[in-house]
Amino acid sequence: MPERHEPDGAVSAAGMGGAMDLATSEAATLERAPGGPEGTGPRGRPRSLWSDAWHDLCRDPVFVGSGLVILFLVLISLWPSLIASGNPLACDLSKAQEGSMPGHPFGYDGQGCDVYTRTVYGARASVTVGVCATLGVTVLGSVLGGLAGFFGGMWDAVLSRLTDMFFAIPVVLGGLVLLSVVTSNTVWPVVGFMVLLGWPQISRIARGSVITARQNDYVQAARALGASPARILLRHIAPNAVAPVIVVATIALGTYIALEATLSYLGVGLKPPSVSWGIDISAASPYIRNAPHALLWPSGALAITVLAFIMLGDAVRDALDPRLR
Repeated sequence: MPERHEPDGAVSAAGMGGAMDLATSEAATLERAPGGPEGTGPRGRPRSLWSDAWHDLCRDPVFVGSGLVILFLVLISLWPSLIASGNPLACDLSKAQEGSMPGHPFGYDGQGCDVYTRTVYGARASVTVGVCATLGVTVLGSVLGGLAGFFGGMWDAVLSRLTDMFFAIPVVLGGLVLLSVVTSNTVWPVVGFMVLLGWPQISRIARGSVITARQNDYVQAARALGASPARILLRHIAPNAVAPVIVVATIALGTYIALEATLSYLGVGLKPPSVSWGIDISAASPYIRNAPHALLWPSGALAITVLAFIMLGDAVRDALDPRLR
């Protein structure tokens, strides 16, 4: 019988050779990892921006390390008694400025209070102020900036001029003026002040992201199909414009914690008997020569907390920015 010649690269469906080739191909497919090629999901489907970013973040040591530090801070903020059994308001003047001793590893401050206990309990106020201020700033700034970027016109012009006015107010000076008349010992006046002066930054970011997303083809297609403005904004624009807002908000959280400590240090933020790192740093400053440990530990806790949130924000920014891939 004459031999059958087939084109190069074709696999014959008949004969032992073709069957062996198909079996080999199927075996290679079965042996392939469940995740598929790089950039695909469990079934070989392309990953979304969020799943791809999470995949990169889980492999980033900076994100993992800062995330563990933040998780620890959240735990001790919710349940400080897990690692500190003392009372942060219990003080003994006979032990003032004494150094480390058994059961009190950080020593005592100028009033005879346990520095270790106050450092642990001080995390609650700082984390509460940072998280609540970030949520308030993000919600208010995203709503105002998103509406201004989507509708434009007079609304956009008014919001732009309003943000310029708020940007002209120095934050620390504004805190000294606005919070000096507040007598409350809670965190809410400080949170309200940060939201009042912090939303313009998020608003500018949200406005620019919405303007960029509004010009994409899928938004024009949804508008041509008769989608309502609310549906276009919530279903098509917001999910694709929220990434820069999340990055800025994550980095700003550490800034708000540092701002709370600064205002408390100046005496206009949280006030005694509240427990705060800023209050402890302010109280320990006059005794820096005789009892430097009272200043070192709350200052170190504050620095580590702010650094952890800033590093977390940098890692999230690198993962969500397509230009860095």
